[in-house]
Amino acid sequence: MTMPRRFENLLVTGGAGFIGVNFIRWLFTQPDCPRRIINVDKLTYAGNPLSLLDLEKSVGERYVFRKADICDAAAMKEVIETYAVDAIAHFAAESHVDRSIVAPDDFVRTNIIGTYTLLQAAREHAAQIKLFHHVSTDEVFGSLGPAGFFTEETPYAPNSPYSASKAASDHLVRAYHETYGLPTTLSNCSNNYGPYQFPEKLIPLMILNASEGKPLPVYGDGMNVRDWLFVTDHCAAIWQVMQQAAPGATYNVGGRNELPNLRVVEKICDLVDAKAPPLPNGQPRRSLITFVKDRPGHDRRYAIDCAKIERDLGWQPAETWETGFARTVDWYLQNTEWCAQVRSGEYQKWIATHYG
Repeated sequence: MTMPRRFENLLVTGGAGFIGVNFIRWLFTQPDCPRRIINVDKLTYAGNPLSLLDLEKSVGERYVFRKADICDAAAMKEVIETYAVDAIAHFAAESHVDRSIVAPDDFVRTNIIGTYTLLQAAREHAAQIKLFHHVSTDEVFGSLGPAGFFTEETPYAPNSPYSASKAASDHLVRAYHETYGLPTTLSNCSNNYGPYQFPEKLIPLMILNASEGKPLPVYGDGMNVRDWLFVTDHCAAIWQVMQQAAPGATYNVGGRNELPNLRVVEKICDLVDAKAPPLPNGQPRRSLITFVKDRPGHDRRYAIDCAKIERDLGWQPAETWETGFARTVDWYLQNTEWCAQVRSGEYQKWIATHYG
């Protein structure tokens, strides 16, 4: 195996979002963390810099936050030059399928034009950029039947505006490597879950609603299957790819935790029942489950074959779905202030005060 890459000044885009926050927090605990991490985030509704406020105080000048839009070419050029950026971990994306169905224009702009703008900035500073890593999703592959798995060779077949925009960005990343020789790596992950996730997503929404005795809406018959990946397992995989993978390489990252949505919600109900005060009516929280009309283009099953990253890089997920779900429920029940700020929009007032 070749010597791992070392980075001095790592630019993380979308570092105030769910996976970006966890990646930055996790990376600062690692002995091979870069000397400095520069976090660029536009601070849309799902970006919350408060999630990194304690870290900012503890690591000092090793962490820099810049409020900026990845579609702004001049801003990206200025950040790369000011901080002598030598690697980019590109998380920034609009990521909620339901929102993409209602308003696809934001997804096209951020996920396609934004990625293009960032790639151009990296290309224009090719002498200093050691690596451009692009974080993507298994949703680009479309929907599986009851058997089989997505591999790195699975043809793209996106079914929502979100997954189509991510597919386009993946193709741009590959093209910039093949055409211009930009050193890129790419990872396609399954459904992430864990701390700091915006509560519109399935798992935090179910935890918070269950704890408050609110209805638990489940699409269709609840048998849509996803592979669940604990977010810090994903962070570790990304870092291994960035350090060790060959330029141009692509890796699938999954948790080997394939579950139908209904089973996920039932497990959350059982965990909240065990960890939170009982409902006023004494009923188990599974009684809150409510089936609602399925969303358009709802892919039936995703499942990732992550044998390549296990074989090539030695990565393995540390969390099972039992341990990961328990950790996640504990975090949301113990961090009620963070949840309240996000759900009320209070953090947006903080952003307006500090960043305009």
